Amino acid sequence: MSLEVKVPVVGESITEVTIAQWLKKDGDRVEMDEVIAELESDKATFELPAEAAGILRIVAQEGDTINVGAVICTIEQDGAAAAPSAPAAKTEAAPAQAAAPAQTAAQPAAATTTVAGEAVEMRVPTVGESISEVTIANWLKKDGDFVQMDEVIAELESDKATFELPAEAAGTLQIVAQQGDTVEIGGLLCKITPGSAGTTAANAQANAKQEQATQQVAAQAASAPSGAQTYASGTPSPAAGKILAERGINAADVQGTGRDGRITKEDAIGAQARPAAQPSTPAAKQEAAAPAAAGERNSRREKMSNLRKTVARRLVSVKNETAMLTTFNEVDMKPIMDIRAKYKDKFKEKHEVGLGFMSFFTKAVTVALQEWPAVNAQIDGNEIVYNDFCDISIAVSAPKGLVVPVIRNAEQLSLDGIEKEVIRLAKKARENKLSIEEMTGGTFTITNGGVFGSMMSTPIINAPQSAILGMHNIVQRPVAINGQVEIRPMMYLALSYDHRIIDGRESVSFLVRVKELLEDPMRLLLGV
Repeated sequence: MSLEVKVPVVGESITEVTIAQWLKKDGDRVEMDEVIAELESDKATFELPAEAAGILRIVAQEGDTINVGAVICTIEQDGAAAAPSAPAAKTEAAPAQAAAPAQTAAQPAAATTTVAGEAVEMRVPTVGESISEVTIANWLKKDGDFVQMDEVIAELESDKATFELPAEAAGTLQIVAQQGDTVEIGGLLCKITPGSAGTTAANAQANAKQEQATQQVAAQAASAPSGAQTYASGTPSPAAGKILAERGINAADVQGTGRDGRITKEDAIGAQARPAAQPSTPAAKQEAAAPAAAGERNSRREKMSNLRKTVARRLVSVKNETAMLTTFNEVDMKPIMDIRAKYKDKFKEKHEVGLGFMSFFTKAVTVALQEWPAVNAQIDGNEIVYNDFCDISIAVSAPKGLVVPVIRNAEQLSLDGIEKEVIRLAKKARENKLSIEEMTGGTFTITNGGVFGSMMSTPIINAPQSAILGMHNIVQRPVAINGQVEIRPMMYLALSYDHRIIDGRESVSFLVRVKELLEDPMRLLLGV
């Protein structure tokens, strides 16, 4: 039976790829999931794994540009390797055949590691409408461990939240995607071979035999002449070769970590050029040329998380796609601070929650939003969507980056209700347990840079919303009160808004209304 292998979907905006290199030749036997080619788009280089074991028949040649979904090759399943057509082919195949007995001896041990039942394939579940891929943040079980049904075996991380992955069956775990890998929705994560826990001891013994046989094969390969290495050893991928050429680094100076020793893009990025040989000079001159003080100059690279990449992409998109403008005002915080000092103990005793500034700001914002609905609206194509409810997003600094959970129908909540929601959402954010629903659908955002000491800033709109209010630190400053100079706790407020939907009159009036409500909190209680 012949299986058609087509160009997979490798990105939302990618419609075609170029065959950078075939890693297997036409007529070669390939194994399931073995990388057979490298595909290159205008954005990245991708590996193409075999979708079945069998004989490879190449359809598109190296250098060809083909559309996503087009046939790139076929695999004749359950076939054997083509017989050599010339004596020379036998001579070339001899070194590979020398290792065949050792490999054959290792196969029975591998066969004994399976337990009764067909393996259950676990794939990345659908975790949100707009999420197309996840990163494996942590495997909680090791390869070969026995797992129970519904036992959490891994943590998956998207650009919005972290999810737990429960086992779909009881049995022995076989990990396919490694920790740190980014896998598309529906991609294979692991396999679970069903069976009882009593079989694990026999499996462990069989695994030990298999590992011993594998080590023997590896030792034989290491002692073989250098000609036994594959052609891929020390060969850079197209993307890696381009990076090395730009940086003037010889591929021979780079250690490849890819399959069969191939130099990957990451190897090229982390490679250092070999310093040129310096002409010998007298010791006195060398000492004179040395720097007076040599301090440490270390640097490190870390892979950007999906959350950080998404935040970066969205912020740049907002700057480019909105007519963003910021207006400022200041508020005298003394009235609120006096209320908190007078009633905070009774408030906490009755409601079992502290009385903070966020509840006053959230309540003031909801009142002002209902008076100026454009600030609570958003643009959808050629239409403006006005909301008669106030879902307030609260920017929270979590361990993995900034997240923005939402307080639903904040206009209907009392001060203690708002405080309880703020505490609940902030706690879940710090524990990376926020759900997708808790972070989507806000109509207006409040961010408090003052907790970090910010005096003034211009916050960026949280798309698709049209405005965001920035709070800052409280500073004792001299201000004029009824013709007299007094020292008051003052805070600068910043309202960034999309000028396409919100005019200057509305933005300034909204911010003035928030200022009035905060400087006279009785208005919040009386609704005036």
